[in-house]
Amino acid sequence: MSDLKTTYFPNLENVKKAADTLKGIAALTPLLPSLSYSRSLGANILLKREDLQQVRSYKIRGAFNKISSLSQEDRDKGIVCASAGNHAQGVAYACAKLNINGTIFMPAPTPNQKTEQVKMFGGDYATIVLTGDTFDDAYKAAKIDCDALGKIFVHPFDDEKIIEGQATVGLEIIEQASEEIDYVFVPVGGGGLASGLSTVFHLLSPNTKVIGVEPEGAPSMTTSIFNQENTTLSLIEKFVDGAAVQRVGDRNFAICKEYLHQMVTVPEGKVCQTILDLYNKDAIVVEPAGALTLAVLDQFADEIKGKNVVCIVSGSNNDITRTAEIKERALLYRGLKHYFIIRFPQRAGALREFLNEILGPDDDITFFEYKKKTSREDGPAVVGIEIKDPASLNPLIARMKSRKFFGEYLNDKPDLFEFLI
Repeated sequence: MSDLKTTYFPNLENVKKAADTLKGIAALTPLLPSLSYSRSLGANILLKREDLQQVRSYKIRGAFNKISSLSQEDRDKGIVCASAGNHAQGVAYACAKLNINGTIFMPAPTPNQKTEQVKMFGGDYATIVLTGDTFDDAYKAAKIDCDALGKIFVHPFDDEKIIEGQATVGLEIIEQASEEIDYVFVPVGGGGLASGLSTVFHLLSPNTKVIGVEPEGAPSMTTSIFNQENTTLSLIEKFVDGAAVQRVGDRNFAICKEYLHQMVTVPEGKVCQTILDLYNKDAIVVEPAGALTLAVLDQFADEIKGKNVVCIVSGSNNDITRTAEIKERALLYRGLKHYFIIRFPQRAGALREFLNEILGPDDDITFFEYKKKTSREDGPAVVGIEIKDPASLNPLIARMKSRKFFGEYLNDKPDLFEFLI
């Protein structure tokens, strides 16, 4: 790790310059009270609505601030970036505004909604390359292309101008808040927003506790701070794609370990339930990363009671085709969806017996895949059952076992679960 990466901290003058650069480009997003969360938690919960940016995330701030700072010579070379989606849209928008050609590398599983947005914002100035399974795969491919062609790489988080651009979120919150802020919850992926925002609060509102939030399956900043060195994770869960990186930025790590008060993680299933709650109760559409800061509030319920709390709603680039998966993950997290291998006796009436005698009155079969008969006595089926109350699970399993239907419970066997479902 170089001295540059360990000694850089944003200064207020450069953050204010970034704010001037972004006038007319990034929206001054509202800081709005959440009636539902404030009431349920007994706190004053305010949402910084970065999902209302034109590119539907805060990433426009850092991307435009960085690209607009390039010399004409560098602009003429063209730029390259890697992104899971939101940084790509910010870069594409900046390229079109500044008439700069950009090549944007994105993971192959990127939701179609995000790639279409990149095309729309970038027009003829943005070329998309889909490669690899994760942001880190796309990043490696982008760096190879960038070095080979002598172009300028626009990093999504480990860059001074990117950090200063994202830090303008913090400036706006402090200017918009009518009362002193006790807590700010900020989502953490690579660390660009968290490092910029935590610096601004350190300088202008040092009594505010800034809490970073990561998905449980990709705790790269949490792990790094615990280890006291930037640590690359060997394997991550990619569901919260806007906050799933194997390694945070070196600059970002150095800043966050100094200025974040705490790093916490939240299960992906809880994130999914929060997405559904925000839509159903508040008519707010968010992507998984955008729900992180609200999903974690239950963990701080006692601590934040009666306090002024800001949650960054970082983005709303969600693909509607993911809705079924989001609902499924939420049900699994809440203990309301369960999968089994059921061994049906090979005799007339076995299925009717299962429906009438095994299932409870409120249980519902939502998945059924009958397998080829494997013995003369019984034949297995993979069955998904949705229940109304987690307490119904053990009696359900007991009834299966007593009547010789039970084969395997799949929820706690992840390898078998992924293979069969």
